[in-house]
Amino acid sequence: MDEPASSGPAAGNIPEYSVSEISGAVKRVLEGSFSRVRVRGEITEFKRYPSGHLYFSLKDEGGKIASVVWRSGVSRLGLVPENGLEIVATGRISAYGERSSYQLVVERMEYAGEGALLARIERLRLKLAQEGLFDAERKQPLPFLPRLIGLVTSPQGAVLHDIRTTVARRFPRDMLLWPVPVQGEGAAQRIAAAIASFDRQSRPGGPLPRPDVLIVARGGGSLEDLMAFNDEAVLRAVAACTIPVISAVGHETDTTLIDFVSDRRAPTPTAAAEMAVPARLELLSDLAHRGARLENGLARMMQSLRLRFGRATSLLPDAPALLGNARQRLDDRQHRLGLALPALLAARRAALVAAERHMPSPHGLIVARRGRVDLAASHLRSGLRQALRDARAALLRRELNPSPLRASLREQRARLDGLTARLDSASPMAVLSRGYALVLDPSGHPVTQAAALKPGARASLVFSDGTRAVRVDRDPDGRGGQGALDI
Repeated sequence: MDEPASSGPAAGNIPEYSVSEISGAVKRVLEGSFSRVRVRGEITEFKRYPSGHLYFSLKDEGGKIASVVWRSGVSRLGLVPENGLEIVATGRISAYGERSSYQLVVERMEYAGEGALLARIERLRLKLAQEGLFDAERKQPLPFLPRLIGLVTSPQGAVLHDIRTTVARRFPRDMLLWPVPVQGEGAAQRIAAAIASFDRQSRPGGPLPRPDVLIVARGGGSLEDLMAFNDEAVLRAVAACTIPVISAVGHETDTTLIDFVSDRRAPTPTAAAEMAVPARLELLSDLAHRGARLENGLARMMQSLRLRFGRATSLLPDAPALLGNARQRLDDRQHRLGLALPALLAARRAALVAAERHMPSPHGLIVARRGRVDLAASHLRSGLRQALRDARAALLRRELNPSPLRASLREQRARLDGLTARLDSASPMAVLSRGYALVLDPSGHPVTQAAALKPGARASLVFSDGTRAVRVDRDPDGRGGQGALDI
């Protein structure tokens, strides 16, 4: 079926455009009408491409707009974008004709008000507190007098001058500066890297000398300016640092999360320098005060000891008098000892003589013992004879066989003769009767060797029929060897 005739003229009134012309027109309208805009929203779908461009979307309760940050503008953003961050993006609207879409080309980012910043800081604070990075047990003590102080701050501005002036005034110490930007894009990464590098490269064997204390400082500013010191990378670098860290960020009323992680928090950079080094004049004054107190104490101690020594000396006796008395007692004891020894010897000699006088004569003892032996022998013989007679009579009365009786008598007589012979052999008088003599010393003890009798000594000779007293003389040949007896 053919088209109506009226349709031709109507179509000729509508202008005809190509796709490129429509896309270009839309792009020009958008860029002309929205050449400079500020858009508030929450970052989502964030991606960082290898080319360096950043792609993400900004959304709110009612919509979403695609956004892009070209690589050349990343360093000028002012913050590090991430998902969930509420920002105010400054840029321009542009169209992408190949996809029939439009997007926001972002040139700068800001946090969406101080409330959003504080909420983000509070979330990070709670997270790090749960991990224990704020615990007091992790805090390291500051050295009393550091040899080297490390500084992480901007090389420009009054912060470095204030710290150097304060250290030079209080106690001059060497300082090692690691210059970093303290705000803007990449500042947090540079600060974290400086702290980690100080801790890593200044260890034994590292390329840098190791500081004894580290000061991280910057001057005052707004909350956005101080956000680099609320960054998680900086906080973890401070927590992992083995060097004691003093944070001095902002003025006294400014508080950042680095103050909770660091080992000491200083309200100002000048106060940080005062914490790092003691005042030399105060130390000298304290040393002088302590020295004076020590001298006074020693003086009082010496005076007390001198008084005690004086009192002790007054209580001691006179040494020369003690020595004289001791010498006199020694002389007296010596004199008495000289007299006592001869008297003791004389008393012992008299006791021996008296004992000798009371002792019985050896000859009398021998004669008495001989009489008892003879009496016992006679009693023994009489008893044996009587026993034999009694035995013979008993045998005769019982009319025993005489032959066994004789044998018994012979046996008893033989035993009697044997006992008599043994008794005679044991008798000392039997030995003396054979021509021997018993030599006795003045004490009555037998003398068995001639050497026991010295010339001039007295002795007694006991014979079988009596005793004679003798005196020992020299040998008849005159050699003076053995002595001869002079009866």
